[in-house]
Amino acid sequence: MKIIPFPALYPLGSLASEVTAVPYDVVDVAEARALADGKPRSFLRVSRPEIEMPEGTDAHADGVYARAAENFARLQREKALLRDERESLYIYRIVKGDHVQTGVVGCCQAEEYESGIIKRHEKTRADKETDRTRHILAVRGHTGPVFLTYADAPAIDRLVEAVVQEPPLVTAMGEDGSRHSAWRVAESAALVKAFAAVPVSYIADGHHRAAAAGRVAWQMRQENSWHKGNEPYNRFLAVLFPATQLNILPYNRCVKDLNGLTPAQFLEGVRGVFRVTEGAVPNPAGPRQASMYLGGRWYGLGWDAPVGADPVTGLDVSVLQDRLLAPILGIDDPRTNARIEFMGGIRGAAALATRVDSGAVAVAFSMYPVTVAEMMAIADAGQIMPPKSTWFEPKLRDGLLVHTF
Repeated sequence: MKIIPFPALYPLGSLASEVTAVPYDVVDVAEARALADGKPRSFLRVSRPEIEMPEGTDAHADGVYARAAENFARLQREKALLRDERESLYIYRIVKGDHVQTGVVGCCQAEEYESGIIKRHEKTRADKETDRTRHILAVRGHTGPVFLTYADAPAIDRLVEAVVQEPPLVTAMGEDGSRHSAWRVAESAALVKAFAAVPVSYIADGHHRAAAAGRVAWQMRQENSWHKGNEPYNRFLAVLFPATQLNILPYNRCVKDLNGLTPAQFLEGVRGVFRVTEGAVPNPAGPRQASMYLGGRWYGLGWDAPVGADPVTGLDVSVLQDRLLAPILGIDDPRTNARIEFMGGIRGAAALATRVDSGAVAVAFSMYPVTVAEMMAIADAGQIMPPKSTWFEPKLRDGLLVHTF
């Protein structure tokens, strides 16, 4: 891994909680508007500038990206965002309840994403890549980090722990009570050297950001006849966390109808492929289990590990898709089928029951979370995880540290 110091933009301390914001892609327009209401310096006005425009505005209109650039420039002009005086690495610590994770922030090379040193496990959508590409080019910067992880390295842990003994450069509070702190690394050389011994890293979250950064780097290379390879546009903002510190929640599933079956017929079909118990707990206790909510009751689904399964087909979400969602409920492609909904585990199993009880969906499935080891094995095998397999919590904050070029 090559990790590069850079002169970050970061929020003025007294404004940090107002300026920083949730990632652009975890809220819809209405939620973003509500979060930014009364906060003229909210970074959502940069990452989701359509919230300042009339309802119904096309989020991909040229004027939206121009507004993002205007708002980003205003935050710098008004000194709500400050420019660090020198190139540095940074430490980013998130505390939410009893959970603590601490990572290193720096720039990674787009070519390492392209070559596979930075490994991916998700497919990206071209329209989402294009949106982030246009946004990066409009503001000339990476406004939120790609979330990377790597196999724990004690040498890096020791260097990081020494830095966080000092007061942080900036601290921001999230709406969910999470605390986000950043430290400037006084001497970055030791961490740069330590990461050079890390053979690969893995994208945990931020596949579209990384893909867009790669597209930006390629485009700007074509436009620069003096391209040398060390220009800032060849890099993107990333935070690297040790694998054992990550917290993955499940990504649950809801289906709008029973594919023409009565509840009794559907249950009979489910019993044909899973061990079914009635009166189950809403949250499955371990792998190869799921909890199903139907008709006001929770059912437990259990199965044995698939024989000879590869890292993808052995996942619980894959087994549910292959044995139940596709053949019984007719969810042929979960990426495109409008009859399936996905709900992040942060909302809890009670939200699944509420969704079914309201009549909005017919059945819901509470999953056991994918592990970091499973995610790494899939990336190592060059395979792709099913859509909506992992929900990392807590979420990073956009605007805490920003890379520009």
